[in-house]
Amino acid sequence: MHFLDPTHLINSYGTLGIFFIIFAESGLFFGFFLPGDSLLVTAGLLAATHKHSTVHLNIAALLVGIPIAAIVGDQVGYWFGHHVGPSLFRRPESRFFKPQYLERAHEYIERRGPRMIVLARFIPAVRTFTPIAAGATRMNYGIFLPVDILGGLLWGVGVTLAGYTLGSRVNHLDRYLVPIVLVVVAVSLIPVALELRRASKAAQDG
Repeated sequence: MHFLDPTHLINSYGTLGIFFIIFAESGLFFGFFLPGDSLLVTAGLLAATHKHSTVHLNIAALLVGIPIAAIVGDQVGYWFGHHVGPSLFRRPESRFFKPQYLERAHEYIERRGPRMIVLARFIPAVRTFTPIAAGATRMNYGIFLPVDILGGLLWGVGVTLAGYTLGSRVNHLDRYLVPIVLVVVAVSLIPVALELRRASKAAQDG
């Protein structure tokens, strides 16, 4: 899986490669396996230290380009779900695209749509399929767009800036690169865990 290593990807494809990977992981159906959180943290770390990187990463360019790539990717995912999703879920014999799956997604998005769009941005794989599901369930685009922009900014800027801040303050980064990435990713999942706990408690009380 060396080809999915964030440092390898950054050294191989540079800043534009980072933007494309985030775009693909955010909205293209096949992009769910690509690294997202770890790529942002690593990009921030390398932008701060310029060690272990054969390319120069500009933090300002990353903080502008990454959210844009993420948001644009989600718009593509929404468009795909809106135009192609319903036909996929009309196949009763399909193993992965059953009509009842679309119905459940529609019910969930109706109840927790805006919040789900933001929180899903911090969950690997889920962030790839959420805009597709939003489009397939005909979520109001006037609601989807602003909350998607908010989620893209919080994730793209927040996670990258966390990596950059740590990279600026931690000495001997090469010893701690993997643990730092794991810690930042874990911290970014805390709001998601709290929301899932709250939703679970509400379901039990209901």
